[in-house]
Amino acid sequence: MDAPSLIMAVAVLSGLYLAWNIGANDVANAMGPSVGSGALSLRRALVLAVVFEALGAFLAGGRVTATISQGLVSLDAFGGDAVLLSASMTACLIAAALWLNFASFMGWPVSTTHCIVGAVVGAGLMVGGWDALDTERLVGIGIAWIFSPLLAMWLGHQSFGFIRRRILGADDPLTRVRSLGPPMVGALAALLTLGLLFRGEGPLQLDLPLWLAGAIALATGALVTALSRPTFRRATAEAPDSHPARVKRTERVFHGLQVPAACALAFAHGSNDIANAVGPVAVVFHGLRVGITEQVAVPPAVLLVGVVGLAIGLASYGYKVMATVGRGITELTGSSACAAAFSTAAIILVGSKLGLPVSTTHIMVGAVVGVGFGRGIAAINTRVLRAIIASWVVTVPFTAALTAGLVAMARSALGG
Repeated sequence: MDAPSLIMAVAVLSGLYLAWNIGANDVANAMGPSVGSGALSLRRALVLAVVFEALGAFLAGGRVTATISQGLVSLDAFGGDAVLLSASMTACLIAAALWLNFASFMGWPVSTTHCIVGAVVGAGLMVGGWDALDTERLVGIGIAWIFSPLLAMWLGHQSFGFIRRRILGADDPLTRVRSLGPPMVGALAALLTLGLLFRGEGPLQLDLPLWLAGAIALATGALVTALSRPTFRRATAEAPDSHPARVKRTERVFHGLQVPAACALAFAHGSNDIANAVGPVAVVFHGLRVGITEQVAVPPAVLLVGVVGLAIGLASYGYKVMATVGRGITELTGSSACAAAFSTAAIILVGSKLGLPVSTTHIMVGAVVGVGFGRGIAAINTRVLRAIIASWVVTVPFTAALTAGLVAMARSALGG
């Protein structure tokens, strides 16, 4: 077998391995709050994740990705050698998948995006040194890495505070959730609609003016609000006599609210992360067949590999990360898990439309910590949180170092 054929075969296997790990870690942490609070069983979470991740990837996901992870590395560093580029991208896949696999084993929710970024940085350093890297882009990713979970923490805290004050703390929480629940679902529908219509990618290629996309999104939100009111009336029809019993029944209503929130979160993750995660596979195929170009289309078959792989990973190994996010950081109720999911979906959808390199994992963990703070610092398991933050710090340097070593081995084998 010649070198290009071998690289292509290894890239396919590595892509499947990475997709499996995306399901075990990235998708698992996104579904963690809903499973941890008891709103969704593992089987239902799996079905919803697969359906809405696929919809997000195919309808709103980026089909065109910069050749090397958003332009982090200059193509000149590879000197026109498509085989070296493909070998380097394969090394990125292997390094990212290995670190994700270890993190999933430990139950750490880490970022697939940052695994890939670290791996690409390592490849660029090995091939072209510091001059090959776009340092401004790296600084931007670093800033987003720090501030996105902090923003999610603030939004999660504010969302849960609103629910506690305006709904759970009301004299009649069931009446209050009957009136405020439908607008919450409508707001989520409006966000999803805006994500599809404004700066949309994927096969629809919708990019309406912001005012028009916003108007359609508001109309969609109003329609969903009206359509959901009968459901909330039925869910709150039988009101217990005591206030604690009414609060408990209200929490059950929030369990139902988590279903659309989890669907929105899966859609946002599919549109934001899958193409980036499987992008190196597309780069390998494109490089070996066509040569090195500035942009590479991510074909539907590659996206499908990502979706199938994540489904298998979530079903077979996602339980550890779901336990960490859903129960390990703080105890989640129906209302607090709903606040975390809503906050995460909102930030991902807005951040991706602004072109920010946001991480689903970091945002979700930040939102969960934020709702935990709503019950006081004692509600946060600081030991688990310290371990998660440490894994975040290690992710980029570890994958960078591992990829650099793999690229060095590949160059030696290729005679470079």
